Amino acid sequence: MRGIGITNNLHVENEGLSKLEPYVGLEFNSADDAREFYSLYAAHTGFKIRIGQLYRSRSNGSVSSRRFVCSKEGFQLHSRTGCLAFIRVQRVESGKWVIDNFKKDHNHELEPTEEMCLSRIQPAAKSLVNGTYRQGIRLLEEEEDENHFPSGIINFKRLKTGEREGGEAMVEPYLGQEFSSANEAYKNYNAYAASTGFKIRIGQLFRSRDDGLITCRRFVCSKEGHQHSSRVGCGAFIRVKRQDSGMWVVDRFIKEHNHDLDPPREADKKIPTALIGFRDDTSGGLENLGSVETNDGSHMKRSQESNIGSDWYDVLLEYFQSRQVEDTGFFYAVELDDGRCRSVFWADGRSRFSCSQFGDAIVFDTSYRKSNYLVPFAMFIGVNHHRQPVLLGCALIADECKESFTWVLRTWFRAMSGRHPQSIIADQDKAIRQAIAQVFPGIHHRFSAWQIKAKERENLGRLLSIDSGFKYDYDKCIYQSQTAGEFDAAWNALLNKYRMKGNAWLKEMYEKRESWVPLYLRGTFFAGIPVNGGIKSFFGTLLNAQTPLREFILQYERGLERRREEERQDDFDSSNLQAYLHTKEMIEEQCRRLYTLTVFKVFQKELLDSYGHLGMKISEEGIISRYLVRKCANDNEKHIVTLNGSNLNVFCSCQMFEFEGVLCRHILKVFQMVNIRDIPSCYILHRWTKNAKYGFVGDVESDSGGSSQDLKAMMVWGLREEACNYIGAGAASLERYKLALEIMLEGRRKISQQN
Repeated sequence: MRGIGITNNLHVENEGLSKLEPYVGLEFNSADDAREFYSLYAAHTGFKIRIGQLYRSRSNGSVSSRRFVCSKEGFQLHSRTGCLAFIRVQRVESGKWVIDNFKKDHNHELEPTEEMCLSRIQPAAKSLVNGTYRQGIRLLEEEEDENHFPSGIINFKRLKTGEREGGEAMVEPYLGQEFSSANEAYKNYNAYAASTGFKIRIGQLFRSRDDGLITCRRFVCSKEGHQHSSRVGCGAFIRVKRQDSGMWVVDRFIKEHNHDLDPPREADKKIPTALIGFRDDTSGGLENLGSVETNDGSHMKRSQESNIGSDWYDVLLEYFQSRQVEDTGFFYAVELDDGRCRSVFWADGRSRFSCSQFGDAIVFDTSYRKSNYLVPFAMFIGVNHHRQPVLLGCALIADECKESFTWVLRTWFRAMSGRHPQSIIADQDKAIRQAIAQVFPGIHHRFSAWQIKAKERENLGRLLSIDSGFKYDYDKCIYQSQTAGEFDAAWNALLNKYRMKGNAWLKEMYEKRESWVPLYLRGTFFAGIPVNGGIKSFFGTLLNAQTPLREFILQYERGLERRREEERQDDFDSSNLQAYLHTKEMIEEQCRRLYTLTVFKVFQKELLDSYGHLGMKISEEGIISRYLVRKCANDNEKHIVTLNGSNLNVFCSCQMFEFEGVLCRHILKVFQMVNIRDIPSCYILHRWTKNAKYGFVGDVESDSGGSSQDLKAMMVWGLREEACNYIGAGAASLERYKLALEIMLEGRRKISQQN
């Protein structure tokens, strides 16, 4: 039978197969060739490999180095021992990949070797490397029996036909059916689903209380549950349990569905079952996933290299599944590309609940791109009622193309029940701008301050560093212009004075001025995030783009809990402490009663500053009056306030309320002039009040875009959050438990009496 050359570009020494062992200086045509070579060496030696870290060039961002490690490297899973065996390959100027580091020794017992590695490798065409001839490796199919191949050989020709390994036919699940692994059970159920007309998802897993190992897994119909509009609560599933022998046995099987089945999925039948699986304690990683459906029911496809190391998927999926057992509101999605994982998104129930309260102004933080990152970790951040950053979701982004950003944004939007933010702060790169415009049409996209400052240093560095007056004139033009006319005049004067009309970057930034110049941002709500800065880093120094995999989950949870504890403390302080009043104004007392301590201090400062301003009425047309308010002894600081005397609608040219959601000193001065003692309710944003986390339901009911499903989901999240606090307080002592149970039973009785 004719051989199938799958590794024609791998090289070993002329002496033959005895030199299969890697060595420093060994060259390959590609990093994939190096991985295939190390995989063959591992199979012959008695261990398995995983793809480790990748490193990028600081000059152009391309992958410059890769590590391939023993599968027992690290300690994230019980099966790992911290083994240090690995190879590292570096790309050289010729475009070849060369082994520059090789650790041979393992700290664990090696497994029985896979005979195929040597018995099936035969010389192929020679290739010249570094002036010496080396022979390629060629893998031959089994000639004696084409329906059989030994452990470790992948029969690529047969896999393309969609048959199961070993020629075994797909079998309908039945009680007592045995598999060598949970992964094999998943493959069988997935093949059965494809031929029957439905899709599956990975359901709950159960662990041993003794050693924490997985003892039981459920694989369910993709329409199980009600968390997504596409789901109908289907009860079809199989459950497999691990036996003392190590085999996995089907102990539950529900065949019937409560929905119509689709035609058998021909496309899925063509997916090699050897490339379909999920991460368990012993099998390969998520990079081999073929048609796994995420827990939101969708994915996209694209063929590009991922910036995410494959071992990240292993750890994250394990973490996601364990979190779903604890938090039914936990959401995650994995973007698939021809069976390979790409971008990943996740948000726990608390983040999704927070978005219903504080998702009006968001930051899409991709600041990992500032440096030579280890992991492309991005975050969706909001601002809570204490003006603290609040986490609304996380993602690992496979690459920096429009499609990847679009998938992440769209997945976040879906996870947050389709609640459309008013504004977003994100980088100005073309791919991000196009993705935002596609997912959130009409939203005001403001450019990230860090990126603008970096571009200023790059394009204006010489002028900013010398004492030429340019920086003063530049900042004055950007930050002090009050009208579009003023800005245009100052901008043109700046270009003429410093002969910058030919500067391409300034020309581009002028065309995009509505996305970064404060004058054009003030009319949009950004929750008060400063235009020349940003909000505090959510994770601080605990987690960033350089955090290694072995620390990522631990640091993520530590940072998350730290921020949430700060919010709980501020909630307590706002409910139990009172700020000192500086005036006898009823407005000040009203706002102290409603606002959180942090927001009240912002309002109080505006109120006190209003006493240092003078106001005068400059026009009156019916019920509309216009006032000029200026700072005492400073004619340059003045604004126009327009007041409707009938409904008390008010607008100030400084637009602080529109931008920040708190009334400015100019409006408060006019209120004093016309003797308005109470702030109209429409100017007390509920998101800034002490009870912000209780008021989202009313907002949803008044939102014509919200569905009953969205409302129910948010009510569930709100009740769950309070229930967690209630349980914690009620379980503190036996007396509290009895009281908490009595109150809960009485509450349930009252609810049951409602129509």
